[in-house]
Amino acid sequence: MRISFFGAARTVTGSQHLIEVNGKRILLDCGLYQGRRAEAFERNQTFPFDPKSLDAVILSHAHIDHSGNLPNLIKQGYLGEIIATHATRDLCASMLLDSGNIQERDVEFVNKKHALKGEPLVQPLYTQDDAGEAMTHFTALSYQRSHPIAPGVTLTFHDAGHMLGSAFVALDIEDHATKRALKFVFSGDLGRIGSPIIRDPEPLGDADVLIMESTYGDRLHPAMDDDMARMQQIIIATYQRGGTVLIPAFAVGRTQQVVYTLHQLIVKGDIPPIPIIVDSPLATEVTQAFRSHPECYDAEMRAFISTNAGVKDVFGFSELRYTRSVEESMALNDNRDPMIIIAPSGMMEHGRILHHLKHRIEDPKNTVLIVGWQSENTLGRRLVEGDPEVRIFGESYHNRIQTEVMNGFSGHADRDELLAWVASAETPPKRTFLVHGEAPAAFAFADLLRVAHPLPSFQVDVPTWKQQVEV
Repeated sequence: MRISFFGAARTVTGSQHLIEVNGKRILLDCGLYQGRRAEAFERNQTFPFDPKSLDAVILSHAHIDHSGNLPNLIKQGYLGEIIATHATRDLCASMLLDSGNIQERDVEFVNKKHALKGEPLVQPLYTQDDAGEAMTHFTALSYQRSHPIAPGVTLTFHDAGHMLGSAFVALDIEDHATKRALKFVFSGDLGRIGSPIIRDPEPLGDADVLIMESTYGDRLHPAMDDDMARMQQIIIATYQRGGTVLIPAFAVGRTQQVVYTLHQLIVKGDIPPIPIIVDSPLATEVTQAFRSHPECYDAEMRAFISTNAGVKDVFGFSELRYTRSVEESMALNDNRDPMIIIAPSGMMEHGRILHHLKHRIEDPKNTVLIVGWQSENTLGRRLVEGDPEVRIFGESYHNRIQTEVMNGFSGHADRDELLAWVASAETPPKRTFLVHGEAPAAFAFADLLRVAHPLPSFQVDVPTWKQQVEV
């Protein structure tokens, strides 16, 4: 069996791993790479394999860094199934269409500049129509339901606890070339123990070969209760200054977590009844998918609903408003009253959050509250690092806004939670490959695993982009 690491190798974007076994080619995830624009477009446009040669695609979850290049894969000739959980399929129906819309709008903006300069026009990576075509390839599979996907290869999804519908992938493989049976596991993204809304990750179980994320392999998250208290303090302090709290958040998962947390704070009277706006058509649609899959809720979520008689909708309450139209979004920037605005994108590379940030970044009474990982070379990372001047829509702005970071809202397991997940296996995997982590985090976690499992048969590697390994 050969594994090729075509994305999320020593970085946290563009998840994409190719498995070749028994003469078949199986792609795990097909995510968009995010980073410097020219490099990102080239990497997303050019697959390091022929899409027509693939026999199956398995999708761990709906986040765009795992699913976002599927329409381009179909556009370039892939004809087979995209296998995912039911909730992942429902989320992708909204997310991929939204991504196609973003691709079209970005190219429209770029082409206006090219036309003025007499430069050649460019084409979008894919369109909304391409995204719609991709959805016709989806096949939904429930958790813990085994499904043959190729000769000698059986797939089972297990709950990864990262977001609604997220799964880690278990493949039971009869390798015809080596005449051996092995269990292959791809973690996808692993969630936290006690993360709100969704259930905790299932134990790893047995695995001979493991591809595992390492996003926070070198650090611990604060306790979630501590983050709720910090959020309360940040909101009250900004409210007293007469400012706005901007929360850049992924429309899927993170927005719903933030809304749920704010609902809890409102119910307990811990924050004033400040207007809360979710400024995202996508988040509005995705929240409906969350309402449609209560089977994924954890015990805490069910308890919140059952013990608060007035709660009819966890994702809806009197202080909360969802916006769809551009006009509604633009009107928020004419309103200088204190409020909370939740808007994509989570790394502030595009989307409505940029417009709100542009209008508020030079006023220190406002706060940008960052509740998720910020990749290198993104505007979000530059704010976290305190750059005194940043560019938004090509123009420079003085960075005077208050920037707060709360990693406790992360949907990713931290160092100790990752270690505990590997330890949940009765026997450690013989080969472990760490992906979806920047190099310092991945190498630090590799060292921790070697200390935790000092066995001659235990091998840990941090693969490079395009590296191929025979196992």
